[in-house]
Amino acid sequence: MSGALDAALGGQSGLPMDAQPASQRLARIPGLMALRERREPALVREAQRGSTEALEELFRRHWRRTHRAAFLVVGDSAAAEDIAQESFLAAIRALDRFDRRRPFGPWLHRIAVNRAIDFARSRALRRESAIAAAPVAAASDPDSLSEELLRGLAELTPEHRAVIVLRHLLGYTPGEIGEILGIARGTVNSRLRRGLDQLRPAGEEARG
Repeated sequence: MSGALDAALGGQSGLPMDAQPASQRLARIPGLMALRERREPALVREAQRGSTEALEELFRRHWRRTHRAAFLVVGDSAAAEDIAQESFLAAIRALDRFDRRRPFGPWLHRIAVNRAIDFARSRALRRESAIAAAPVAAASDPDSLSEELLRGLAELTPEHRAVIVLRHLLGYTPGEIGEILGIARGTVNSRLRRGLDQLRPAGEEARG
């Protein structure tokens, strides 16, 4: 099960900020490719000083995983793109308060996943169908989740979806997930067990 979820990392996501990937735009600007070699704390420091190029590089490094995490929580590609972009913008607005001794990724994922949970809860209250909203993985993308697993995820509550995404897609420990979601580690483990128990039949069907 975790292997199938981990495969989501290979999925392709469009970049909302420009028609071209940030990596292609950066490659055309002299001197900016050196940003690729910089450690993240240095990038955050430059971004805090107002460097647009450093922000572009942080976006390039974290966009795909942030979008995929949001997508697997909300089951809606367009909504996930909005959530991921809004989360990145929210992180930029709060960047002057960010402690660059800490990793940027978990902080960004905390914003995105909590926004995705709120969105999914709101949609459930509006009685919209998460199953109908979840797009089917493209057949041309072998690393995408199967239709059965997408439907299985859509049937979970947003809270159970979130812990599975954080654990098996983003690789956080139960303790780290507890900090991200603001819940006890025991609650994380309970949600993981229950969520995986519900997903198991879908995973077995997908492999069959």
